[in-house]
Amino acid sequence: MASERHAQAETRIRAAMEQGDIPEGLRCDIKSLSTLSRVPRATLYRTYPHLKQEFEQRLGRVRETGGEPDPRIVQIDRLKEDVAQLRGRIARMSQELSEAEDFRTTALSRLAAQHEEIVSLRRELSDTTAGGLRMVPPR
Repeated sequence: MASERHAQAETRIRAAMEQGDIPEGLRCDIKSLSTLSRVPRATLYRTYPHLKQEFEQRLGRVRETGGEPDPRIVQIDRLKEDVAQLRGRIARMSQELSEAEDFRTTALSRLAAQHEEIVSLRRELSDTTAGGLRMVPPR
């Protein structure tokens, strides 16, 4: 009876190790392996250390070949890369905004100075024509 339970537990652990998809909320680790196989983690460590070691070796081989068995880690890495790119875009856009604000300030300052000069020139013209350089109508 005990040997039958032992064999069933080992079969469940191996089946969980062979399972391709990792269910939502689980990771590719020993804790999830014990959850999927319905074998307590302590039992997995004590009674089936050879299966635990085999599982860890499989994970190591997959990682050595450049793969990642845990799709969540792949997703996290992709999201980190996306965040880095977005931060770069934000920095560039902030720089462009700062330059645009500087240009706007300079343009407004120049327009105000030009306006003041035009007003001053009009005032001078008005003063000189009103001050004695009136045109006399022909007779």
